[in-house]
Amino acid sequence: MSLLVVGLSHRTAPVGVLERAALTGEVPTRLLHDAAASSTVAEAALLNTCNRIELYADVDKFHAGVAELSLLLAHHSGVDLEELTSHLYVHYEDRAVHHLFSVACGLDSMVVGEGQILGQLRDALAKSQDEHTAGRGLNELFQQALRVGKRAHSETGIDKAGQSLVTFGLEQVAAGAGEIAGKRALVVGAGSMSSLAAATLVRSGVTDLLIANRTPARAERLVEILGPDVARTLDLAKVPQALADVDLVISCTGAAGVVIKAEDVAAAVASRAVTEPLALLDLAMPRDVDHAVHELAGALLVDLESLSHAHAASPGAGDVDQVTRIVADEVTAFGAAQRAARIAPTVVALRAMASDVVAAELGRLDSRLPDLDERSRAEITQTVRRVVDKLLHAPTVRVKQLAAEPGGASYADALRELFDLDPAAVHAVSGTPVGGRPQPSGGGAR
Repeated sequence: MSLLVVGLSHRTAPVGVLERAALTGEVPTRLLHDAAASSTVAEAALLNTCNRIELYADVDKFHAGVAELSLLLAHHSGVDLEELTSHLYVHYEDRAVHHLFSVACGLDSMVVGEGQILGQLRDALAKSQDEHTAGRGLNELFQQALRVGKRAHSETGIDKAGQSLVTFGLEQVAAGAGEIAGKRALVVGAGSMSSLAAATLVRSGVTDLLIANRTPARAERLVEILGPDVARTLDLAKVPQALADVDLVISCTGAAGVVIKAEDVAAAVASRAVTEPLALLDLAMPRDVDHAVHELAGALLVDLESLSHAHAASPGAGDVDQVTRIVADEVTAFGAAQRAARIAPTVVALRAMASDVVAAELGRLDSRLPDLDERSRAEITQTVRRVVDKLLHAPTVRVKQLAAEPGGASYADALRELFDLDPAAVHAVSGTPVGGRPQPSGGGAR
């Protein structure tokens, strides 16, 4: 597999660009299918979160793959290719694996060490499998990335340093608007991020919580989980009026436009009798809360842009160095295993060829010595096979060891050339058609 990653994130693009590039609705599915349908791509997966968009692909040509995936990102995001290119990053082969493993461990997150990314990676893999755009290569890669992420969280203290985006956002709210405990709160949205926000508020001491969502049934289910003594539903259309009755609003709806307008916040602030500001935590991409709220007196808006600045200024997370070493070790081990696996079909084909040669020679022996007794024939057969096995043992073991090293693919080529192996036999073992590439599982979206 020649892995290529093309993407943009909070590290390379300002929030304004990420907001315009955000993929919503059916757009991610269309992008995934178009990527898999590209002539340069054998498999594809898409990691699409509030602060990153990344296409992972098994490509046969690096430059053509970069050009094609960049064009597709621009087309489906609606951001001009020239502008988007300045914010894109590209990783290839081992560097791409290193990037994915780092992402899985939370090292590349806005809040270093946060664990939500593992669920997002799991969802990305499931989506590519459901859409039949990922085959064995990406499946193995993403499964290993999930294992590396779990290892990092279980073996280090990265969890202590790496809060969820919700927790970090609430810390910023508390710094500007006072303690969370005892506040009246409103959560707009009932998806995974909003559900986490609601649960975090309850754990933080909020006992009066409103949940508003476009689909009332999802809001009702969340209320059942949290408890009706703590939470209750609110009609989404009544959110503007409810702003005056709460102290804190968390919004993460995934809507395409602004959900909470500046004029509604201004009206709510004007009618409030308390001195503390009305706090709004916007975790959506594109943004749910009008950016103009930043300019309103009596309101405190914490959004992804301000969270990014706040985290950049915070001290480094606890066990980042240890996690970095884990990632480096895992990348090395994964690369070695992948390179070793590539030579396995050649070794199998070589042994199959040797077995055919032994069978042919024994058949010739039978025709020349038809009266040979069974005991002698069995002894000769065993001797010939033992000689062949001993001759092949050392070179095949050694070539597997050499193949695990960088550049090891050349040893498979040398083995095929030296023993004049039939390419069709090698490809038959690997499941790859001669002159072609493996198709994604389930027939692919090609």
